[in-house]
Amino acid sequence: MYSSNSKNLNISLSINDEERSVVVRPANTLLSVIREGLGLTGTKPGCYNGDCGACTVDVDGVPIKSCLMLAVEGVGKKITTIEGLRNTPVQKSFVEHFAFQCGYCTPGFIINCNALIQKHPNAKDEIIEEWLESNICRCTGYKEIEEAIKSVITAKSEEQL
Repeated sequence: MYSSNSKNLNISLSINDEERSVVVRPANTLLSVIREGLGLTGTKPGCYNGDCGACTVDVDGVPIKSCLMLAVEGVGKKITTIEGLRNTPVQKSFVEHFAFQCGYCTPGFIINCNALIQKHPNAKDEIIEEWLESNICRCTGYKEIEEAIKSVITAKSEEQL
């Protein structure tokens, strides 16, 4: 995938609060660079056209489907992958509420749900349902995922009291 010709670029990406240097072709997607260039395999390839959400990463606080973004577009932005959300309340809540089955879609859901909670810390059902529409799970229903999100929102609200 990474040929050694003069059209390659050496770029620096801020991923999980760490500056990482990587050689890319201008046409490489952020997904391919994250997985193959940087070895962060938690971000999953799925449909490669932005429908499934398995490849979702956080870019400057916005959940983005990394299969649709060029790696060069990530220069100067703060990118967070699932590896950057270890031991966060959202991740722990997914485990506690069994909000996964096979787990393939889970990293994208956790990234998306973390961004949802950051943008809408008191999200109601309608907002949660709207945000969950951007990711697809083929194994289970979304009830456990909704419960996981709601438990984090409730816990954050109780902390503020």
